[in-house]
Amino acid sequence: MRPADDHRLIADCLKGRTEAFGELVRRYQDRLFNTVYRLVDNAEDAQDVVQDAFFNAYQSLDRFKGNSQFFTWLYRIAVNAAISLKRKHRSTVSLHAKVDFLGQQGEPQDASAFSQPAQHLERAEEEQRIQEALNRLSPDHRAVLILKDLEEQKYETIAEILAVPIGTIRSRLHRARLELRVILQKEEPKE
Repeated sequence: MRPADDHRLIADCLKGRTEAFGELVRRYQDRLFNTVYRLVDNAEDAQDVVQDAFFNAYQSLDRFKGNSQFFTWLYRIAVNAAISLKRKHRSTVSLHAKVDFLGQQGEPQDASAFSQPAQHLERAEEEQRIQEALNRLSPDHRAVLILKDLEEQKYETIAEILAVPIGTIRSRLHRARLELRVILQKEEPKE
């Protein structure tokens, strides 16, 4: 991340050079999508949330004070939108197909002789099991768990993104890990 470079791009954008914002989008869209996807567990919803986050960030760019990094500010917008979306859809069942971790034809993406199809399948099944367990957590618990354990964000950054005190982050993270462990233990595959 290049915060000073981000601030230059923001200044350029505010001067009317909208292509500077395009560079910010290119810089952060994949990372932001991955985080949001883990939160909403639906590629189309994740794309919508990310697009809305960039749109809202662009419209509010003049209010970005630079007290935090741009990506932290952007993440806050996107994560809050994802949490809101999950709260709205909490009682509905998703009818969308899950992402196929093995690729389009169900074949491992690594076609080399060293590829281990069984290991690929086991990993895909475990990832699916974890994602389903994550989906059962509350949006607040899911967000803090994903940001800390999967995105490896610092407590301070997570607190800033979610706009809650660090103590709340630590508490939510502890409860989320316990809850996830219980869910995974209950649904442990029978051998």
